[in-house]
Amino acid sequence: MKDILSREIQEYINANLNTDLHSLLLKKSPFPEVMMQQLVQQIKGKKVALKKFPFLLKDNIVFPPNLNLEQASSQATAEFKAGNFEGKKFLDLTSGFGIDAYFLSQKFEEVTLVEQNTELLEIVKHNWTVLNRNANFINENLENFLAKNQDKFDLIYLDPARRDEHKNKKFLLEDLSPNLLEIQDQLFNFSNEVLIKLSPLIDISYLISVLNHIVEIQIIAVKNEVKELLVFLKKNQNGENKLITCTNLESDEPSFSFQYHWEKEAVSEYSEPLQYLYIPNNAVLKSGGFNSISEHFNLKKLHPNTHFYTSDDLRTDFPGRILRIEIIESKAVKKGEKYNIISKNYPLTPDEIKKKYKIKDGGEHYLIFTQSLKSKIILRSV
Repeated sequence: MKDILSREIQEYINANLNTDLHSLLLKKSPFPEVMMQQLVQQIKGKKVALKKFPFLLKDNIVFPPNLNLEQASSQATAEFKAGNFEGKKFLDLTSGFGIDAYFLSQKFEEVTLVEQNTELLEIVKHNWTVLNRNANFINENLENFLAKNQDKFDLIYLDPARRDEHKNKKFLLEDLSPNLLEIQDQLFNFSNEVLIKLSPLIDISYLISVLNHIVEIQIIAVKNEVKELLVFLKKNQNGENKLITCTNLESDEPSFSFQYHWEKEAVSEYSEPLQYLYIPNNAVLKSGGFNSISEHFNLKKLHPNTHFYTSDDLRTDFPGRILRIEIIESKAVKKGEKYNIISKNYPLTPDEIKKKYKIKDGGEHYLIFTQSLKSKIILRSV
C-alpha cells in the first residue's frame, strides 16, 4: 500500500481515469515496485467512487479489490442509515470497506470495526486516517470477537458476505457469512438494537419467518433501483407489528410505510381506468403491499395481477409515477410516433409492441399496454 501512495503513482492513477482499463492491463507497469493490475485496481476504484461514494475522491485514498467495492454500500444509502441512529457506542461486526460504518460513526461517540480480512482492514484504517475519523479496528473473526467481548453497544451493525468460497451469490440467511440464524440471539447479549443489511432479492416473508425480534424492514431504492433491505431488530420485540418502509432515495417521492400484517387484511377495489394512473416505485413493488397502498391512498386497482392504480382525484403524495391518462384504440397509435412504452400483464413485450405498431422509444408521452378486469387496454399519457 505504501508504494501506491507515492506522489508519482497517485498522479499516474489520476491521469488515467478515462483510459480503457483493458488496454492498460496489456501494458507493462511504468513503476517497477507496483504491478499494472494494482494500478488498474486503483483506477477502477476511483471510477466506482465517482458514482457510488464520491466522498472518497481525495488524494491518498486506497481502494480494495472488486468484490469489496461491489458489496460496499453507496454513499446515498449509507447516509440514509446514519440519519436513523445515534448513541454512545457503535459496533460494526462486518466492516468490509467501511462505507456504512463511516457515516454511522458520525452519530456515535465510540466506534469499533471488526474485520477478519487483514489487508482490507488496513485499507480502511488508512483511509479513515486520511479522512480524520477515529475507531477501534479489530482484525479478528466475528465469532472469536463475540466469544471474548465484554462490552455493551448501543447499536450493532452487520452486512454479511453474500458469496461462498466459489464467489457464487447466496441469499438464504443460513448460507451467509456469518450465519445470522446461529448468532441472532447471541447479539442481544451485547446490544438491545441490531441493524442488518441484506440483498434486495431476499424474500420479506422468509425474513419474517426466520428472524426474531424484527421491528422494521426498510426497502431502500436509489433512483427507483432497489439496492438493499435493512432489517432492524430490537430485544424482546416479537409482536406481529412489523413495519415495512419503502424509500426511493434521490427522488421527490415520499416514503411509504405499512404494518406487514395489514396487507392480509387490506382489500383492493377495482375500476376501469379513471383520469389518473399510478405506478408504484420499485421499493413499494418489492414490499408486496399492493392492497395496503390501494387502501391508504384510496385508489382503485385495474386488475389483481396488474399493480397499477387509478383515481379521478389526484394524489400527489403517491410514491411512484403519476400520469394523467386516456384510453385509446390501437388504430390511434400512429406509425413513427415516439413513446415511452410500458407493458404489464399484457401478452406483448415493449420490443414486440414497437415492432407491431412501428413506433420508437422516447418522446414526452407514455403508452401503457395492460389490462383491466374487463379487457386488454392501451392507455396514453396526456
